[in-house]
Amino acid sequence: MTAPVPAPSAQPGNWVDPYRAYNFKLLINNVNEGHFTEVQGLGVKVERISYREAGNGSVVRAIPGRVTYPPVTLRFGLTNSAELWNWLMTAVEGKVSRRNVSIVMLDPAGTAEALRWNLINAWPQEWSGAPLDAMSRELAIETLVLAHEGLQREAGGGRAAA
Repeated sequence: MTAPVPAPSAQPGNWVDPYRAYNFKLLINNVNEGHFTEVQGLGVKVERISYREAGNGSVVRAIPGRVTYPPVTLRFGLTNSAELWNWLMTAVEGKVSRRNVSIVMLDPAGTAEALRWNLINAWPQEWSGAPLDAMSRELAIETLVLAHEGLQREAGGGRAAA
């Protein structure tokens, strides 16, 4: 029996193809939700706090400060599913329903999970309806903006896509 071959890593001399931006899915509370066409805003920002070192007034040091997470914008095709709309309406009514949301990057074949970003305690903060135009043949795309309290990145571990 042969040992499994580890996946190549991005080291000097090893070329590893980057993942394709279109090969992803979105899970809300570990349930595949809708057909999302775009995800924007994954990020984290650490404020920089500057201070002058005691005894050496000309040296300005920097330390990390407050951590913030920008809202994540989701774009998805309009369907008759009311799941995301109902989630939004709980926030409109002042009863925020926080959920864990995962953006899952799939391998090149689109069959296994390569990595994921987890949005912790996400809730809908904004919705925009699809532009409607009788002269267009475009898909009707809605926009949902999620606020969240944290971002985690996990290696996919070869999980099969749901």
